[in-house]
Amino acid sequence: MTRFHSHSLRQGRYSGSNQIYSITTVTHLRQSLLNDFPTGRIVVETMKNLHNSERVSSLAFVIMPDHIHWLIQLKNQNLAKVMQAFKGVSAKHINQHLDRQGSFWQAGYHEHAIRKEEDLTNVARYIVANPLRAGLVKKVGDYPLWDAVWL
Repeated sequence: MTRFHSHSLRQGRYSGSNQIYSITTVTHLRQSLLNDFPTGRIVVETMKNLHNSERVSSLAFVIMPDHIHWLIQLKNQNLAKVMQAFKGVSAKHINQHLDRQGSFWQAGYHEHAIRKEEDLTNVARYIVANPLRAGLVKKVGDYPLWDAVWL
């Protein structure tokens, strides 16, 4: 069932330059592999490299123990290629760091194209408040693995 679902997530996708997306992707079998700061920083560095190479403009993110939320604006790259690069590079470095092998990310990802009328700062606030809603912290500022250009 997981294979069918991940395949169906990729069907009919269109991504255009300058489109803003809210992305969610989860670890393989939703394992809590991102629950320590050094591992989470590998994910952040991968995002930063994609931003610095001008493939995306990273607007907000949060790294949760078993998934990430990432608000990006595409540059001259399609979303599938960005996510392939993100997942491939981060998985390789995290697997090396954790001395493990095998799949790190679950196949597929969820994306939501942000419409012009949506308030980006509210989307960003929702993303970075995930640790608060999950009961991981009492204040958003206490969680170390998030950022947003507006906050």
